[in-house]
Amino acid sequence: MSLQFYNTLTRKKEEFAPNEEGKIGLYVCGITAYDECHIGHARSAVVFDVIYKYLKYRGYQVNYVKNFTDVDDKIIAKANAEHTDIAEIAERFMREHNDDMDNLGVARPAIAPRATENIQGMIRLISTLLEKKHAYVVDGDVFYAIDSFDGYGKLSGRNLDDMMAGARIEVDERKRNPFDFVLWKSSKEGEPWWDSPWGRGRPGWHIECSAMSQRYLGENFDIHGGGEDLIFPHHENEIAQSEGASDKTFANYWIHNGFIKINSEKMSKSLGNIFSIKDVLKNYHPEVVRLFIVQSHYKSYIDFSDDALAEARTGMERFYSTLKNIDDMLAKEIDCTGVSSKDLAGIDADVYEKIEELPKKFVEAMDDDFNTARALGYIFDAVRLMNGYLAEKDFTPSPESLFLLDRAKRLIREVGKVLGLFLDDPDEYFEVDRKREAHKRGLDMDEIERLIGERREARAAKDWAKADSIRDSLAERGVILKDSPTATDWKIA
Repeated sequence: MSLQFYNTLTRKKEEFAPNEEGKIGLYVCGITAYDECHIGHARSAVVFDVIYKYLKYRGYQVNYVKNFTDVDDKIIAKANAEHTDIAEIAERFMREHNDDMDNLGVARPAIAPRATENIQGMIRLISTLLEKKHAYVVDGDVFYAIDSFDGYGKLSGRNLDDMMAGARIEVDERKRNPFDFVLWKSSKEGEPWWDSPWGRGRPGWHIECSAMSQRYLGENFDIHGGGEDLIFPHHENEIAQSEGASDKTFANYWIHNGFIKINSEKMSKSLGNIFSIKDVLKNYHPEVVRLFIVQSHYKSYIDFSDDALAEARTGMERFYSTLKNIDDMLAKEIDCTGVSSKDLAGIDADVYEKIEELPKKFVEAMDDDFNTARALGYIFDAVRLMNGYLAEKDFTPSPESLFLLDRAKRLIREVGKVLGLFLDDPDEYFEVDRKREAHKRGLDMDEIERLIGERREARAAKDWAKADSIRDSLAERGVILKDSPTATDWKIA
């Protein structure tokens, strides 16, 4: 099966055919750098991070471009409120964005252009639109004339006449059409400005992505992405500008991720339900957050809640518990050098044959519209398979079984890496998880270790009542003990 995915432009799933064999140009709209990144930004970032990593996994050379908007009304308002300039505000929040993305395991794009570094490209593009009668100048402002572009509305599916009939937009009597949008804003007091043929001013929001994608990917490229909230008007306007100037198809494929809701409500500052990435990562491991996001199809909306993240944490625990069990077996001093799949027989051969299907099944799921939910299902199946194999009553480590376990671990990690999962050492994962959960619940880890020590002494003295009392007391606080012949491990449920 070849790679196919839903194209917002055509409203159907299509087989992907890049402009150049083996190479892909990918442009994704980035943040406006005026505030902290929230969980909605995390969803879009993780979705396109997975798409980017999967395309590379499939062998494509991907030129990934994701921009920063560093001049905008919101940035200017923030700068004025803090009595500083827009560069300081933008730098601060771009830096915080990069920290958040690094902590989430989101790969940096190949190119991360800034709007202010591309002003001349925007001026050239606006000049071309004026020459082609797609734009007009009024009092130093330049507007795009949407009536001049026959394809306006083709991405969003909106009909211009219907839009006009139900229009509820701010009226600017200087516009020829209420839906004409600004390409260049004339300079106002207290705002940054650049020289242009139309006087001092600054670019409108939409023009920057057209100019930057054109600079780094050309007038026609493969894939454009972003959140579904950008379909209209931002991406619709990008198409009008870019195709109006070049007379070429702007992007061949459009991918949009769905919204995140908070406890079934839309995120909004008025409801006070916007959670920053930093705050979320204080309470949950980055891989738990990624699992929460990728366990749903990228186009569907997902409901963010503590219960949902707790469930994702439980899922990650299952994955890492299996990897830890495998690591514990591989730590046994048994030489499996020279063993190959041809040496396997019986249950070893059966399990090996099934586990070898994992990469193929993973690709089948991801090739079908980047279906991470189904891909995860196949990984869960592999984990259950290995748990069953390790739980066999007559299981004893052998060179052949260790060869199989090592292969299973490598395959699970191979496909997990595409999703940004299973990257930690299991012991480190559980240690970090315990510390985070203990802090979140106000538990003292030193006290827990002290009580476990007292229980160990009680067991050694055969004081079973005291040992059971300590276990029950810890369990009431969510601390679950697991005894082994040599030690007692613990986790927070």
